[in-house]
Amino acid sequence: MDNVLVIDDEKSIRALVEKVLGESGVDVHGAATGKEGLEMSDELGPEVVLVDLRLPDVDGIHVLRELKTRHPDTAVIMITGFGHIESAVAAMKSGATDYLEKPFEHLDKLRISVSRALEEVKARREIHRLTSREEDKYRTDQLIGESASTRNLREVIGQLARSEAHTILVNGESGTGKELVAKGLHYESTRRAFPFMEVNCAAITDTLFESELFGHEKGAFTDAKGTKKGLMELADRGTLFLDEVGEVSPSGQAKLLRCLQERMFKRVGGTRDIKVDVRVIAATNRSLEAMVKDGTFREDLFYRLNVIPIAIAPLRDRKDDILPLARHFLAEANRTFHKAVKRLAPETEVVMLGYGWPGNVRELKNLIERLVILSTAESIEPHHLPVQFSSLPEARMAAETSKTPRTLAAVERSYIQQVLHQVNNNKSEAAKILGITRQTLRKKLTDEP
Repeated sequence: MDNVLVIDDEKSIRALVEKVLGESGVDVHGAATGKEGLEMSDELGPEVVLVDLRLPDVDGIHVLRELKTRHPDTAVIMITGFGHIESAVAAMKSGATDYLEKPFEHLDKLRISVSRALEEVKARREIHRLTSREEDKYRTDQLIGESASTRNLREVIGQLARSEAHTILVNGESGTGKELVAKGLHYESTRRAFPFMEVNCAAITDTLFESELFGHEKGAFTDAKGTKKGLMELADRGTLFLDEVGEVSPSGQAKLLRCLQERMFKRVGGTRDIKVDVRVIAATNRSLEAMVKDGTFREDLFYRLNVIPIAIAPLRDRKDDILPLARHFLAEANRTFHKAVKRLAPETEVVMLGYGWPGNVRELKNLIERLVILSTAESIEPHHLPVQFSSLPEARMAAETSKTPRTLAAVERSYIQQVLHQVNNNKSEAAKILGITRQTLRKKLTDEP
């Protein structure tokens, strides 16, 4: 139930508000002094507080300011029997949502004012909840991987997020996680309380690009039935993510360049310049430098975007990330699809380490999800992997090991050597894959077969 607190020394006013709002299912509480009201606000955490401008112990504006300090999300409505414009201006400047005069001759005005305040508070709290959830999901320590490349990427994102950098270019193959990096840059920054807007430049036509990015005025073209804000305007004080920026047409490039240079733009059909404070993160899986050389991408736009470049290495170049990512996706898929696949078999992990992953992290995630959905066992074995894995030397070795009669010690030693080869002789990682300690691994390697 919604909670409303009324701080007013007149008992009749408190009773009237309780009667009027109680009819709408609102739980109303009353306090006769500023001190009592502040104590009750700490206890109740009300969505809306109505504060009388003149209280017996303290000025209402002081109570308003104290409430906004203690409970920033709470909406405060000032009420008074002395309707002076100066008081209204002071209240609104101090953070009041509305200003009502008493006695409440028009009770509908009271109902509407409180109703609007409740909606505003609920919307603000929902935005805060979603933002907090996104922050948890996209903070840098959620960037899974143990390779030097990924560790460096986490550091770079943290540094840039806290900087004043307005333009960042992220380059990497499809599936490497460019959107994840962009969201990390946003949710680790002070801009996280404001919108993160994104557009896939490859999925939007040239004719719609300008309207989508900058908005349009009513009547700007045939289907423009009303004024529409563009993504650049909606992202004000936040972040705009331009995915696959290399696909923007020459005319779109010119308009984007002007906006980035001047940090202002006009809506389609508009005459007024709109100034914005937006961090622009552009991403591409193409070489913009090569496109500049062949004349398909503007050189001046490239240099404007390439102020701070971030390069994401493909998964095949950071093998130390493959198994941590696979294990993370396995746990995630179990939660999502309500399965109980306990592990990837050591032989399966070795085969996965030998694969080239042309689809990068996205391919790995999709594979794990598919394996979990289809699995009826506790462990994912090499024969569960798709056909493209079967031609790998590691897969053939796993198959031969299961068919060829050999001593246990010989099979074990051969397999250990294969694991060590795949992890670049990293004995700690090999021991982790094999499910043994480093000491046991060392003993097995030194023992005669």
